[in-house]
Amino acid sequence: MKENSELKAIARSQLQGSWLDAVIMLLVYCLIIGSSSITAVGPLVIGGPLMLGLTGYYVKKARGEPVKLEDLFEGFKLFGPSFLLYLLYSIFLMLWTCLFIVPGIIKGLSYSMSFYILRDNPKIEAMEAITQSRKMMVGYKGKLFGLYLSFIGWALLCCLSLGVGFLWLGPYIYMSVTNFYEDLKQNQTAESTN
Repeated sequence: MKENSELKAIARSQLQGSWLDAVIMLLVYCLIIGSSSITAVGPLVIGGPLMLGLTGYYVKKARGEPVKLEDLFEGFKLFGPSFLLYLLYSIFLMLWTCLFIVPGIIKGLSYSMSFYILRDNPKIEAMEAITQSRKMMVGYKGKLFGLYLSFIGWALLCCLSLGVGFLWLGPYIYMSVTNFYEDLKQNQTAESTN
């Protein structure tokens, strides 16, 4: 697997020249989720399809495919599976976090590839996406946790900008995690063919 620093460098190069598009995508996502929070069930209903759309945007970007703002709404084509995945993901994460914070973090890392898996396998069921993510992340949760931790310095700087910097940090993190998924998937495919 590539080093986390390499995954981040690739993310920066992929975002070069299109930072504004990525910021707008994240801003639109946040505005829609935020405005749907007026009702308690709003984010729960549209969170899954929007998360799948956002994931699809970054997967396309990582693969060098053309991207557009409308990609954010692609997840609504798989409304049922993406809604159910978001619901199950949220319930499982909440239950594990209720035990203690650490099991919640570990399970969050275990389930972190679920939307990528659903995006690449649209016919898969929600529970199967979670199961595949859990299997995929065996032995790699620490590496992903390290990737997230490597952004702490940037997050502190973003706080100094009254939070505005998070609009740029968000795409950087998401692109880096997408590259983590792509690298992990490629390595596991190569291992299974050997």
